[in-house]
Amino acid sequence: MQKIGDHAAVLGASMGGLLAARVLADAYRRVTIVERDPLPESALDRKGVPQGRHAHGLLPSGAQVLDELFPGLLADLVADGVPVLRNPREFQFIFGGHQLCLDGEPGEPSYLPSRPCLEAHVRDRVRALSNVSIQDRCEVAGLVTTPARDRVTAARVLHAGGSEEILAADLVVDATGRGGRTSTWLKEIGYDPPAEEQLRVDIKYASRHLRLRAGALEEKLILIGAPPEQSVGMALFAQEGDRWILTLAGYAGHHPPTDEDEFLAFARAVAPPRIFAAIRDAEPLDGIRAHRFPANLRRRYERLRRFPAGLLVSGDAICSFNPVYGQGMSVAALQAVALRDSLAGGEAELARRFFRAAAKPINSAWQLTSGADLAIPAVAGPRPIPVRAINAYVGWLQAAAEHDPALSEQFLRVTGLLDPPARLLRPAVALRVIAGNLRRHPAPRGSAGHQAVPPITTATR
Repeated sequence: MQKIGDHAAVLGASMGGLLAARVLADAYRRVTIVERDPLPESALDRKGVPQGRHAHGLLPSGAQVLDELFPGLLADLVADGVPVLRNPREFQFIFGGHQLCLDGEPGEPSYLPSRPCLEAHVRDRVRALSNVSIQDRCEVAGLVTTPARDRVTAARVLHAGGSEEILAADLVVDATGRGGRTSTWLKEIGYDPPAEEQLRVDIKYASRHLRLRAGALEEKLILIGAPPEQSVGMALFAQEGDRWILTLAGYAGHHPPTDEDEFLAFARAVAPPRIFAAIRDAEPLDGIRAHRFPANLRRRYERLRRFPAGLLVSGDAICSFNPVYGQGMSVAALQAVALRDSLAGGEAELARRFFRAAAKPINSAWQLTSGADLAIPAVAGPRPIPVRAINAYVGWLQAAAEHDPALSEQFLRVTGLLDPPARLLRPAVALRVIAGNLRRHPAPRGSAGHQAVPPITTATR
């Protein structure tokens, strides 16, 4: 790619910032990443990523992007002991009370690195780029603009010792996460902030690492989504270092405890007996740690009519999803692809192109997560007829997928952000859903077949 500028500054060295920096390194002669946290030299937890202590998923779409941006990265993860799943027998997915049938042929491999492990590998690859530098222990205090306030020209950076630096840049990218302050900075320089959409979920996670007994489970990834009647779920994933992570989750009024005995009792209520036995007999490797997530949050930058040149926003600073669906890192990767494609058009109207391109994967993930959250009665929010109808349909699809590997595969391709949600509504898929539910609920003699479809009020997702 032809260089379109001298210097780009990325605010934030989490996954969104690192991926943005990788793409910007092809378009700018120099890239500087500024990070508030002290960055570890290895795969360790850090304060700025509290969710990193819990189960994380790298969706197939995200894995594809990472391997494209960093050739050989996935092989490096495997060499570092990260489990890779290729056989359907290594997965177990239970959604809405229905266990998906995974008897088909092996599909896209899945990788199970811990968040600190994956971030460390990506950070090392970015650090190795000759035109990228990382400054940690730095706080971003604001933006600097031209006198006309039509362009951002620098970021004001406060170093750990108290000194301030005006970090001049042709482009500043805010990748500081959910708490990103670009909305405030826009108001300070005379621009309207983006409209925000929120869906309060009040979900809490409690996690700990375990060492399972040899041969305790055939699966390496177990994911149990929250059925509406319980509002609780769990994840049990194999990870590097011959350890497993167990994450329990619950919506408002059903939060998992951090007391040892109560934590185990909570797991017993969620896990099938065979899986709970493996958890009960496992060796705990650390204490129980909790994280609370208040609301899905989306900032609609793509709808702004005025936006200063020289500024972009990426990652969770645009949209922050309920982590239970494991989409955050993969959406950040897809935003990096949108940034790369937008940079190919040059600097003119870059923000407009990027925000519109990034909105496409965000729309898909938002539709999936908000719809699934609204299927949980404990989540307060409007449920117009289209939302209730789609949730009912997805519930029927999950029920039919108990005995249909083709439906299971299509559902996982959509939730893995490989295919758009509309793919589930294709006629061929809908016919399989209807047929599967008719087999589960055969119509009485003399009745019309469509009467056997489950009523909308009983559907789960």
